[in-house]
Amino acid sequence: MVKELLKEKSPFLLSNLLSQGGEFGEIFYERVRLCRMHLEDNKIDKVQWGLEEGVGIRLVKEGKTYYGYTTEPNVENLMEIVRTLARGQGQGAVKVGQKRIKGWTSLIIDPDEKDLQYRAQFLQRANETARSYGNRVRQVTAVLMDRTRDILVINSLGEIAEDLQKRVVFFVDVTAQENGLMQRGYESAGIRGGFELFERVSPEEVAKKATERALLMLRARPAPAGTFTVVLSGQAGGTMIHEAVGHGLEADLVQKGLSVYKDRLGQRVASELVTVIDDATLESHNGSFAVDDEGTPAQRTVLIEKGYLVGYMHNRLTAMKEGRQSTGNGRRQSYAHIPMVRMTNTYIAPGKDNPEDIIRDTKRGILVVKMGGGEVNTVTGDFVFEVMEGYMIEGGEITHPIRSATLIGNGPKALQDVEGVGSDLGWTIGTCGKDGQGVPVTDAQPTLRIKSMVLGGTEVS
Repeated sequence: MVKELLKEKSPFLLSNLLSQGGEFGEIFYERVRLCRMHLEDNKIDKVQWGLEEGVGIRLVKEGKTYYGYTTEPNVENLMEIVRTLARGQGQGAVKVGQKRIKGWTSLIIDPDEKDLQYRAQFLQRANETARSYGNRVRQVTAVLMDRTRDILVINSLGEIAEDLQKRVVFFVDVTAQENGLMQRGYESAGIRGGFELFERVSPEEVAKKATERALLMLRARPAPAGTFTVVLSGQAGGTMIHEAVGHGLEADLVQKGLSVYKDRLGQRVASELVTVIDDATLESHNGSFAVDDEGTPAQRTVLIEKGYLVGYMHNRLTAMKEGRQSTGNGRRQSYAHIPMVRMTNTYIAPGKDNPEDIIRDTKRGILVVKMGGGEVNTVTGDFVFEVMEGYMIEGGEITHPIRSATLIGNGPKALQDVEGVGSDLGWTIGTCGKDGQGVPVTDAQPTLRIKSMVLGGTEVS
């Protein structure tokens, strides 16, 4: 067993790693079992099933990171990496066995005990549901992914951490067409856990939402262009908070001067109604874990409290630079990647307003029920997001759906302009990309009313 080998040899490896100086040394082991099934054109056309195992070794010296990895983790290969990183061989000071943590994933239906046929039924059920809506449904894509990830982190501080992470993700993407017009609907679900996901939300329900969204947009009117009050439904999930705000609160970007929130600690950066939290301890959420990819226990970190910036997300390296403790936000895509600061489950805390009252009190505006993709400039906070499902609000009532809309704004200004925060909270899952790495996350927000935002559309308001 590679894990047992690493536990036995880690003092020797880490001592050699720090023999020529350095502030921190780390060994990261990972073994992943992945299954991905893809359905399109009424059949399962792609199945991926594989195992991958490897070890990464990191040296932090004079604030710089040196990294190497291998897919054949024997003592000879590991020592070759150590000698290359350390640029020498000898004995350095390391601690052993100071702290031990072992985490696991609570689940009911273990993916590792189920075969491909069991998995296939969920895709087929979703496809049948979507196709039952008639010939306007032209294309249905359904994807099911499940992943078991076993990690071990041993460092020169004497910390040993293990975590067994299991996740299931399911999504349906539907394209509908009528009179030459094509529209898309998308819906997803995911869990840190097993196939009990489908006891919480059925594949039929996911397919129903995606299909009805695509069909709804066929009869939607072109979106007006102009400046509007915007109500973001709790159903919209936390796409905006993740992209337009969350990345700017990651300490590595702050320290590089690539965040609009640099040097803003203690300052008011949002409406007093807004509190932003990143929390990896939430049970069953896609971005949760027992320990992060540096062996730091999962934590709940308040970033903005009642409008004031009170903290950033840190990994070990950014924390070391400021004499702080990591907030448990050190994450990496795999053993082949250096850990960096990443979000986990990031959300705006619920408020006290009734979501229906927020809409009722809006004279004229836009209701966003589902967000699509987007782009953000973390230096300025400027963003552009697609509206996948949106409606006009007129006289305090939801009137007609709109299509081909984009939200254009600035993250800090949008948070300053929040004038209503609902008591609800809606979550969306995703894979967060940063510097070429992807990690699982979840984002959420309650229903929000933002005083003024620019809507890009095809009709002048």
